[in-house]
Amino acid sequence: MTQRIEEQYQPTVLETEVQQRWDQDQVFAVTEDESKEKFYCLSMFPYPSGKLHMGHVRNYTLSDVVSRYQRLHGKNVLHPIGWDAFGLPAENAAIQNKSAPAKWTYENIGDMRNQLKALGFGYDWNREIATCHPEYYRWEQWFFTKLYEKGLVYKKNSTVNWDPIDQTVLANEQVIDGRGWRSGALVEQKEIPQWFVKITAYAEELLNDLDQLDGWPEQVKAMQRNWIGRSEGVQITFQVEQFEMALSVYTTRPDTFYGVTYMAVAAQHPLAQKAAAQNPLVADFVDSCKQQKVAEAELATMEKRGIPTGFTAKHPLTGESVPVWVANFVLMDYGTGAVMAVPAHDQRDFEFATTYGLPIQPVIAAAEGEHDYSQGALIEKGSLINSGEFSGLSYAEGFDAIANKLESMGIGERQVNYRLRDWGVSRQRYWGTPIPMLNLANGESAAVPESELPVKLPENVVMDGVTSPIKDDPEWRKTTFNGMPAEHETDTFDTFMESSWYYARYCSPRHDTGMLDPEKANYWLPVDQYIGGIEHAILHLLYSRFFHKLMRDTGLVNSDEPFKRLLCQGMVLADSYYREDENGAKTWYSPVDVNISRNEKGDVVQAIYKHDGQPVQHAGISKMSKSKNNGIDPQIMVDKYGADTVRLFMMFAAPPELTLEWSDSGVEGAHRFLKRVWKLVYDFQEFAGTYPIPTHLSGAQKTLRRELHRTIAKVSDDMGRRQNFNTAIAAIMELTNHLQKAPLTADADKAIMQEALNAVTLMLSPITPHICERMWHALGHSSDINFSQWPEVDSTALVEDEKLIIVQVNGKVRAKITVPADINKESIEKIALADEHVKKYTDAATVRKVIYVPGKLVNIVVS
Repeated sequence: MTQRIEEQYQPTVLETEVQQRWDQDQVFAVTEDESKEKFYCLSMFPYPSGKLHMGHVRNYTLSDVVSRYQRLHGKNVLHPIGWDAFGLPAENAAIQNKSAPAKWTYENIGDMRNQLKALGFGYDWNREIATCHPEYYRWEQWFFTKLYEKGLVYKKNSTVNWDPIDQTVLANEQVIDGRGWRSGALVEQKEIPQWFVKITAYAEELLNDLDQLDGWPEQVKAMQRNWIGRSEGVQITFQVEQFEMALSVYTTRPDTFYGVTYMAVAAQHPLAQKAAAQNPLVADFVDSCKQQKVAEAELATMEKRGIPTGFTAKHPLTGESVPVWVANFVLMDYGTGAVMAVPAHDQRDFEFATTYGLPIQPVIAAAEGEHDYSQGALIEKGSLINSGEFSGLSYAEGFDAIANKLESMGIGERQVNYRLRDWGVSRQRYWGTPIPMLNLANGESAAVPESELPVKLPENVVMDGVTSPIKDDPEWRKTTFNGMPAEHETDTFDTFMESSWYYARYCSPRHDTGMLDPEKANYWLPVDQYIGGIEHAILHLLYSRFFHKLMRDTGLVNSDEPFKRLLCQGMVLADSYYREDENGAKTWYSPVDVNISRNEKGDVVQAIYKHDGQPVQHAGISKMSKSKNNGIDPQIMVDKYGADTVRLFMMFAAPPELTLEWSDSGVEGAHRFLKRVWKLVYDFQEFAGTYPIPTHLSGAQKTLRRELHRTIAKVSDDMGRRQNFNTAIAAIMELTNHLQKAPLTADADKAIMQEALNAVTLMLSPITPHICERMWHALGHSSDINFSQWPEVDSTALVEDEKLIIVQVNGKVRAKITVPADINKESIEKIALADEHVKKYTDAATVRKVIYVPGKLVNIVVS
C-alpha cells in the first residue's frame, strides 16, 4: 500500500521496520518453479569468527546486489547463507577461554547472523546451514565411504609437522620459526598414516574443463592450470652400481640427458636410509631434514643443502658413473623421491652444483654467442651439443629421439605427469568432521557402515591445547565391526571438505534421506554467480570443482562444473596510525579515533588521537587487520549512517575486483546522496500517481527523458553484463542532478518526474533496498518493490530530433544553436552565419572557410 514519507531521512528507524517486514513476510524464501528462469547467486560462506569485518560486508553486499538485480528481471533467485564452522581458530579460542569450541562457535554464529540481518542482506534463512551440525557432515561422511568403495580413497604414510614435547601434529601456521607455537620445541618431520582422496584421477578433466568456464577471470584459470601442472616427459631408470637397486626419475627435458652430472634423493628415500645406516655424517644430515618444513613455498626459498651418499648410478647412455646425493630440496611425496640433475640447464641444479663443486656439462647450444656458465644455467631450449649421436638435433627432435632410445632399451617410458598431488584430508585436530573409517585389529581399515552414520563429534569437551579430546577418549574410539573389536579413526577432515560441497547442500538443506535431493539440485545447479576473494582461487575452487565431478559420477548432479560465473572481489584497505615508544614498540590506533588533516593532494599532513589530543604517525594505507588496528567495525557505521549508506559506499568506491580504500568522507558523501534522493521523492510525493507520457514534449522535456533512458540503458549494462556497479551508481547520481533542476509545472513535467523517480528507485533498490522500499510506496505503488520489474529502455526516447551545435569564430565560442537532428551541412552553415551573435564577428570580415563537425560544432574562419 502507498505510504507517505516524512521530511527527514531516518535510516535507523526505517531499516528496522523494513527488515521486520522482510522477516515476517518471508520475502526471500524461495522454492523451485519450472515456469521461471532460475538464478543461483552465492558468496563464499563465512567462518564464524564473532564479528563481521568490512571484507565480509563488501563480499555479501556484492552478492545481494546481484541477487536483487536478477529478481527484478523476473528470475527465481536463490541466495542462501551458512557457516564454515569447523577449524583451528575455534580450538585456540576454546583453549584461551577454557570452554568448548562448539559453544564459542554457536555464540558467534548468533552474533554474526544478527549483523548480516542488520545490513539488509536478502537471504533465504530457511536454508541456513552450519558445517559443524551432524545433519550436514553426516552426508560428507557417507560420501567419503562411497568414494572409498570406488577406490578413490586410500591410506598411506605422509609427512607432518611433529611437536616432540606436546606429542602432537601441528598445522603449518602453528610452526613459528621452526618451533611449536605452544611448547617452543624444535618441530620435526614425522611420517604418520593419513587418508587421501584421488584428485589426480580427475586431473585431466579438471584441466580441460577450465575451457568451459567462460565466466571466470583468466587469472584464476591460469592459476588453476599452473597448480594442476600438466607435463609430458619420460620416466627413466638408472641402476645403482654398488648393489642391486633401480633409481627412477621423471624428467620433462630428456633432450638434456647427456648433461646429467649428479643425482639427488630425498632424505626418506631407501637409498638415503641405506647410506645413513653406513655413514654417521649422512645420518646426521637426514635427521636435520626432519626439522624443515615441507611446503613448496619454503622449498623454493630455503638454502639448498646436501651430502653425498657414497653411491653412484650408471648413466644408461654414456656408461659414466653419476654420484648420488641426499638433498633437502627433494621430497619423497613428490614424484619418485629422486631427481636427475643437469646443472648446466636448470638453475636449482646449478646452484647446488656450484655450492658443492660438482661438474657442469653444457649439452644445449646458446641461441646467440657463448653462454657464461659462471653466471647461471642456460635454461632456454635449443639444439643439442655434446650429446653423442643426438648432437645437432633441435629440441623437439632431441626430445623424441632420446625418449625413443630409452624406450627401446626398456629403461624409459613416456608419461604425462601432473604437479597436482592427491588430496590429504586427514587433520590431527578435534574441531572437525570425524573421518568415518575404522581401524581393525588386524591392521586393516574399513568404512563405517551407513547405518552407523553420522559418527558424531562430542561437543561437550575441554581443550587442553595438547591433544584432541577424541584421541584422549578411549570410550569414544571403541566400537565393533562385524562383531569384532575396532576403533574409530581419531583424525578429522580437512575443513576444505566441508566447503567443497556446501553450495549443493543449499539446494535441499533439510533433505534427510540423502546427501542431495537430485531433482532440486539439478534445478538450481550450477551456481550462476559465485563471489569471493582471489585467495581462494586455487584450493577451495579446485576442490569444489573436483567434488562436483565426484557428485556427478555418483548420480547426484548432472552438470560438470559447480560455478558458471566467478567474481573475485578486491580487498578493503584503510589508513593506519601508530605511536612508537623509546624501545621502538608500536601502538596502533583505530582510524575511527583519529582526526586527520589532508593537503590538496589528499595526503595526510596531521593526525591527532581524539582521546588525548596528541599527534600520531600515519603509516599509510594497508589491508584492514587486527595487527594494525585499522579495521572499521561495520556495526558502528550502520548505527551512524544506516546500512544503505554503508552498502552504497561499498559499491561506489571502486570496481568490485579492485581494492577499495575506506574513506570517512566517502561514506558521508554516500549518505548525503541518499538524503538528496529522499528529498526528491518527499517533494514529489504529493503529485505521485499514474501519468501517461504525453505525445508532444518540449525540447527540455525530451532532453530530460532522453537522459533518463540513456541512464537506464547504461545502468542495466553496468550492473548486468559488466558488473561495474560503481559506474552504474555514478550514472544514477548524474541523473538525479538533472532531476533536482527539473520543473514540476506542467503535467508533462510531473509525468517525466514520476517515470524518472520510479526508475531511480528501482535501479538503486538492489544497492540500497531499505530506503527504496519506502520511497517506492511514497511514489504511489502498492506492490512489493522486490518483485517489481526492472525499468525498460524506451528506444523512442533515445532518438534525438534536435541537436545543440556550438558555433565558433576563429576557434572561439560565439553562439550555441539548436537545429533539427537530420539537418544537412549547407543548411546548418546558413543558420550559423545568420545568428546575430555570430554576425558581430563576421559582418566586417571576410569568411575564408566554414568547418562543420557533424552533430557537434561549426567553426567559421574569418580574416
